[in-house]
Amino acid sequence: MLRRGREFEADLAKRRSVRQFSKKPVPKPLIEIAIRTANSAPSAANRQPWTFVAVSNAKVKREIRIAAETEEYENYEGGRMPPDWLTAVAPLGRGWSSQFLETAPWLVVVFSETYHPLGRSIRRNYFVSESVGIACGFFIAALHRMGLSTLTHTPVPMGFLSKVLKRPPQEKPFIMFPVGYAAGKCRVPEITKKDLREVSEWIE
Repeated sequence: MLRRGREFEADLAKRRSVRQFSKKPVPKPLIEIAIRTANSAPSAANRQPWTFVAVSNAKVKREIRIAAETEEYENYEGGRMPPDWLTAVAPLGRGWSSQFLETAPWLVVVFSETYHPLGRSIRRNYFVSESVGIACGFFIAALHRMGLSTLTHTPVPMGFLSKVLKRPPQEKPFIMFPVGYAAGKCRVPEITKKDLREVSEWIE
């Protein structure tokens, strides 16, 4: 058990978010595996309040990029984001340009389902953000395990995704994942993670 746990810990410690993707195609079955893995995540009342919309169509990816960059430009250049946020992300090379949304072979947009239609009534879902967040974590881990790279991208506000992807009103955009192979000369910021002592308390 210790060996498996340490191997898993060491493997995930190598994972990095990337913004530079190769154009090398990613087989659809790999995306299917990642989504099935995400769908195995625990959720409140087992409602599984999520939809993973996988996009490889170049025209649709282009439309998403244009809409995302419009929002991100306002965030980074139009004063929408507070100065402390801009200062915090500056070392990570963040900005409004989102070329990776077209370069990555796949965009997987996750929608959270606040309720489920049942004829003339609805069935409410519970703890939706918590449930969808866990599923997204499973999704990231599955991609990494298969040797794929991704980025958690949230160009808020994200209402444009509902429009472009024609999603029903009960679904809200949660997060967007460009998915592919990291480019050969991909560069990522040098970062560190907090020590175990900084993120845990023990009551024994």
